[in-house]
Parts: sequence; C-alpha cells; structure tokens
Amino acid sequence: MAMCPLCNGFEELEMYCTECGTMLNDSGKVSDFMDPYGHYNDEDTVKMGDGYQNTTKDNICPHLMSCASCNHDQVVFIKEN
Repeated sequence: MAMCPLCNGFEELEMYCTECGTMLNDSGKVSDFMDPYGHYNDEDTVKMGDGYQNTTKDNICPHLMSCASCNHDQVVFIKEN
C-alpha cells in the first residue's frame, strides 16, 4: 500500500507562493477540508470522493498549500511511495 510521505511525516515540502514569494504552509490533504469525518474512512474511500479522478490510479495525494501573507492557496499532488 502506498503512503504519502507528507501525511506520514517522512518528508516536508518547501514551496513558495507564486503570488508573493512567501513560503507556503502545508495545510494537509484536500479531502480533510471536504469531509470533517473523512479521516475515519479508509484511504481508498477518501480518494473516491476527493474530487480528483486519478488519485488512486496514480498513487498521488493532493495537499492544500496556503500562503499566510496573501491568502493564496494551491493544490500540489504528492507522489505516494
């Protein structure tokens, strides 16, 4: 079973805002914002409702990256290992 290195704390992502250049904060999986109880479901069920078609097939985990300075948000797809 593939695991997201960010969700499991194996890695950290250093990424900068495309709008203002400030370092972005990892706000977690996009699915956590869609269903407040989604983390109680198994990962395959969560991925079925995350809004992205290929998350299961491509073993990717969509993370919301947020800028504290200008409030810009962007989704980054993290390859699961």
